[in-house]
Amino acid sequence: MSLVSEEFPEEVPPRAEEITIPADVTPERVPTHIVDYSEAEQSDEQLHQEISQANVICIVYAVNNKHSIDKVTSRWIPLINERTDKDSRLPLILVGNKSDLVEYSSMETILPIMNQYTEIETCVECSAKNLKNISELFYYAQKAVLHPTGPLYCPEEKEMKPACVKALTRIFKISDQDNDGTLNDAELNFFQRICFNTPLAPQALEDVKNVVRKHISDGVADSGLTLKGFLFLHTLFIQRGRHETTWTVLRRFGYDDDLDLTPEYLFPLLKIPPDCTTELNHHAYLFLQSTFDKHDLDRDCALSPDELKDLFKVFPYIPWGPDVNNTVCTNERGWITYQGFLSQWTLTTYLDVQRCLEYLGYLGYSILTEQESQASAITVTRDKKIDLQKKQTQRNVFRCNVIGVKNCGKSGVLQALLGRNLTRQKKIRDDHKSYYAINTVYVYGQEKYLLLHDISESEFLTEAEILCDVVCLVYDVSNPKSFEYCARIFKQHFMDSRIPCLIVAAKSDLHEVKQEYSISPTDFCRKHKMPPPQAFTCNTTDAPSKDIFVKLTTMAMYPEDHYRDRLSRDTGNTDRIENLRKIWVFLKTAFHARLRCMCTCNRCTFCICQNFLNSDLLQSVKNKIFTAVLNRLRARVAEWGAVLLADDEGSVTHQVHAVSSVEDSIFMESSHGPLFLEARHVTQADLKSSTFWLRASFGATVFAVLGFAMYKALLKQR
Repeated sequence: MSLVSEEFPEEVPPRAEEITIPADVTPERVPTHIVDYSEAEQSDEQLHQEISQANVICIVYAVNNKHSIDKVTSRWIPLINERTDKDSRLPLILVGNKSDLVEYSSMETILPIMNQYTEIETCVECSAKNLKNISELFYYAQKAVLHPTGPLYCPEEKEMKPACVKALTRIFKISDQDNDGTLNDAELNFFQRICFNTPLAPQALEDVKNVVRKHISDGVADSGLTLKGFLFLHTLFIQRGRHETTWTVLRRFGYDDDLDLTPEYLFPLLKIPPDCTTELNHHAYLFLQSTFDKHDLDRDCALSPDELKDLFKVFPYIPWGPDVNNTVCTNERGWITYQGFLSQWTLTTYLDVQRCLEYLGYLGYSILTEQESQASAITVTRDKKIDLQKKQTQRNVFRCNVIGVKNCGKSGVLQALLGRNLTRQKKIRDDHKSYYAINTVYVYGQEKYLLLHDISESEFLTEAEILCDVVCLVYDVSNPKSFEYCARIFKQHFMDSRIPCLIVAAKSDLHEVKQEYSISPTDFCRKHKMPPPQAFTCNTTDAPSKDIFVKLTTMAMYPEDHYRDRLSRDTGNTDRIENLRKIWVFLKTAFHARLRCMCTCNRCTFCICQNFLNSDLLQSVKNKIFTAVLNRLRARVAEWGAVLLADDEGSVTHQVHAVSSVEDSIFMESSHGPLFLEARHVTQADLKSSTFWLRASFGATVFAVLGFAMYKALLKQR
């Protein structure tokens, strides 16, 4: 009542009404509800209910009443503790009231009680009558909730608790940006600015170091604050009652009241629409580059086991297992290289973005980059359907599912992406194998990430196993039963989809046997309008060829081109013949329409021309020309097929077959508009050949008509 009215009431009731202090009048800007309890008016059950809702409890005693002081330990503290868990005790404030009635202090009596009960935050002597320390009392009560001593400090041992030391050690390592074991002036200023929004003056920095030097010998080294010095400073803050300083630092780095990193800090909100993927952006790669450089102490562009262990000291656990070394590129000693380090982060972002956000939180990404959260490091790609519509993509990571029977060579394909031949692959332990591999691939001068996923053999693939950008179907050329599985999976899941597929003939260095399937792999690819099987082996002296990985990445980047290619190959030959027939009919119709006569005299020039066009002679000439054009076109198609096979297979020993590489589309506006021909992927020589015969037939027709017209004119003159 003295706090609210700022004067002592003449008549004091046994119990005051509940009081609410608004946030804008408190130093910490937190609303506070003050609930009074009177033993004379209220029951123990009502007290228990109030205790269960309280954040802090003030136990008031009279400094001039020994029985009142004894009751603190005989009744009130045991009553409170039996209603709360041992690990989550409420902070207590001891309040010695009526200090105006005595000339002495009760602190000598109270100190042993404070040492006995660690939940007691502080003791304040006050006088409600004189308004002494009344506002301070409630300030300390607020402070006990917002900046509790319990999680930070152990009064009995007079040192910080292990959880607090662990949290502050992580903060020190994050702030030590050059990883030299000390915080130099620039790092201390950055730390001061991000935690308290103000830098330290040079003299203030020197004063801090002098305080540390005065108390511990190894607190300052090379003009920088060591970890011991950093921990000593926070111990000093707590011992002097400045808990808020340490709590401000802890909360800035994401810790809650239990000294655990909060879910809001580790997992910021990130919305990912369907059919979209997640990638790291340029700022994230720059941060990871600086993190790698920070821990690559020997500057060999690879992280040794000790360097990697040092990097993960800011994590509560080791996030990467031994399989990571077989997922990304390593050097000859098996240490993760700079490229492998970035690749592993790219893989984590693509497969499990929430885990990536968590890992970036442990590294202090949002703090060191001064961003709102780790979500700013992530780029959410646009819907894949939009990429297909626009026929271009802005994505940098493409997923390829590698499918095949067991022991067909899928693991070899994955390891070949990392540049490992068969000799290096044999050294991989079974319990260290990985079902993923990721590395960079250059397509048309652009650096892209290709992610390979080894799909285990099964009768039917799940929806997650089908979801990818490109499919690699692998069969063993030395196993006659290997290809049948690839063919069956293709027909079940990918034959009618827009996902591009590539068949790889693995172990091509071994003797090739006939596959126990109705048709050969080459004929299967030709039938389903796919690229021919790609010969592949990792049994090489140097690193295996990466040609198939470039092809896979290109197909993933431009899936619409592959799909259109399949359609054009499927309908190319039939459409070409039909289009030539339409051309002839159109030319005949258009030419005949212009010479059409309105009479039936059979004597005028127009009638003579019409009769000539319908004559058996001209029809015979037309058929012979048309047949000659078709025969020549078929010969050219056969030649194109042979050339394509030679280019794709690298050999002309395969069966020569006609592969259509022409996609013709003809738009005809009947006799009311022009003829529009669009022929794609046709060479200039082919166009000239077809055009020559069409011109020849048209010229012969015109020449015959003009000849008959002149002949008729001469007859009339005679």
